[in-house]
Amino acid sequence: MAAKAPTVSYDAILREVGAGNFRPVYYLMGEESYYIDKIADFLIEKSLKEEEKAFNLVTVFGLETTIETVMDTARSYPMGAPRLVVCVREAQNLQNIDALEQYLKSPQPSTILIFCHKNGSLDRRKKLPSLIEKAGGLVFESAKLRDYQLPKFIQDFMSRRHVAISNDAVQMMADHVGTDLNRIAGELEKLCIAVTDAQTGATKPVTKEMVASHIGVSKDFNIFELQEALMTKNVAKVMQIANYFDKNPKAGPAPMTLAILFRFFANLMMAHYSPDKTERGLATWMGATEWQVRKNVLPAMPYYSAVKVMHILTAIRRTDARSKGVGNPSISDGDLMRELLFYILH
Repeated sequence: MAAKAPTVSYDAILREVGAGNFRPVYYLMGEESYYIDKIADFLIEKSLKEEEKAFNLVTVFGLETTIETVMDTARSYPMGAPRLVVCVREAQNLQNIDALEQYLKSPQPSTILIFCHKNGSLDRRKKLPSLIEKAGGLVFESAKLRDYQLPKFIQDFMSRRHVAISNDAVQMMADHVGTDLNRIAGELEKLCIAVTDAQTGATKPVTKEMVASHIGVSKDFNIFELQEALMTKNVAKVMQIANYFDKNPKAGPAPMTLAILFRFFANLMMAHYSPDKTERGLATWMGATEWQVRKNVLPAMPYYSAVKVMHILTAIRRTDARSKGVGNPSISDGDLMRELLFYILH
C-alpha cells in the first residue's frame, strides 16, 4: 500500500505565500470550499499588485474551458509584472485533467497556476497528484471540519482579527451555526463589525449574549440552557424550557435540539470510556479543549452512567425518527420532546 502523501496545513501555506515563496502549481481540492477559496484569494492578493491584475490575472471556469486552453494560457508570459496568475475555478468540471501531465514536465517559471476543485478530490492513487508535487507544486486537501474542531476554528478566526470572544460564546457559535465554515465566517464577521467602534477602531469582547442576539438564539430560553439544565438533572428547569419550546417552536426546533442533545450525550459516552478521567486526559481522548471538558462533560458524568447514556442515545434516535413520522401518526414534537426529556431525567 502506497504511503499517504504528507498534508500541508492551511496555516503553513499562508505563511509560505505570505513570505513571498510561490509554487508553480497549486491544486486545491476537497469537500470544504472555505479553505480552497481563502488560499486561492490569498495567492492572488500576494502574488500580484492591484495594478498588475488587469493583464496578469486570468480566471477561467472548469465548465467553460478545456485543459488544453488552461495549459496554453499558463505557458504565456506576464505583461509588466514578474508573474502571471492563472486561476481555474470549479476545476472539478474540467475534463481530461490528466493531460496536465504535459505541462508539468516543464512548468512556466513565471506562472502560478491555481486549480480550485470543490466537492471532491483527485484520486491520490493516480499519477497526477505526485507529478504536481514532483514539479514543485502543492496538492492541498480541504476536509470538512468535525464538530469538535469548530471551537478552535472560531477562536483562531477571531484571534486573527484581534477580537476577544468568551468560551461560552465560542461554544454557542459552534453548536448553533453548524459546520458550514462560510456561514460561520460570515456570522463572525458580523460580530466583529458589531463590537468595533467605528471611530476609534477599539473592540469589545464578544459575549454569549451578543452571539444570541446576532445569530437569532432566543433571549428567553435556548437549547444551550436546556443542555446545562440536563447536565445536573435540574428537572424543574428542563420541563420549564420544554414547555417554552412547545409554545415557541422557533426557539428550539426539534431537529436542532435533537442533534445537539445527541452530540452532547455521544461526547459523554466517549468520556466514560476514556482511560484517563482527568480534565486533561478527557480533553486529549475526546479531541476537545479542557474548557469544553470542564464546562460540558465533567459536571454531567456523575449523573449519567455509561449504560444510561447508551440508552439515551437510542431514545434520541427513536425520537428523531418519530418526529419525522416513523411509527407516529399524531404525536406533536412538543409531546415527543417532553417524553424524551422525562426519559433522560429518570
